[in-house]
Amino acid sequence: MFLVDLLFPNRCLECNRIIPSEEVICELCFDQINFTHHHISESNLLTEKCRLLFPIENAFSLMQFEEESTSQKIIHQLKYGSREKIGKIIANWTVEKLDFSDSKPNLLVTVPLHPKKQKERGYNQLHLFGETLSKELKIPIDHHLIKRNFYKKAQAKKSKEQRIFNENLFSVTKNISNQHILLIDDVFTTGNTMSAIAWEILKAGDNKVSVLVMAMD
Repeated sequence: MFLVDLLFPNRCLECNRIIPSEEVICELCFDQINFTHHHISESNLLTEKCRLLFPIENAFSLMQFEEESTSQKIIHQLKYGSREKIGKIIANWTVEKLDFSDSKPNLLVTVPLHPKKQKERGYNQLHLFGETLSKELKIPIDHHLIKRNFYKKAQAKKSKEQRIFNENLFSVTKNISNQHILLIDDVFTTGNTMSAIAWEILKAGDNKVSVLVMAMD
């Protein structure tokens, strides 16, 4: 392993400095990340955006997601660079900033990939992230509660067809009731994915939904 590190040293995604193998960016570039400084509460921008789409308890985003930003580079490496371990790093950053106070969820749920997509990528970028959060927060996680029903993206559909498609994009695989579920995704953009899943969870029983994302656009 030492020889591999010597021949192929780990480098900072932002400035290309050599860094320890368990890191993703150097300390100097870490200070350039645009963290949201959200508290998981009813009063941040992500909560307000979600509330326009579905009933929500709380929401938290770790970072802002901007073009050519450090956060974008980190998440793109996690999703498309075969660097699943970055999920654990982001989770540790997240845990340091989370404070649920009196509204701690009792179940973590990750947004699923379609099995074909997961096979192509080799992993779901949210699984190690979610499992690390589960361990640190002492909240159980279920990667299989939500099923993605279609492989193709809804964006290819026309407006009316897209609405119908979104309504059937996900399904709940188990009987759930009286749960406060923390729904986890990488980037919040339009909120369509979160909304589609949240409504399935809410329809399944007397449940509550909170949201946690790595970054918000």
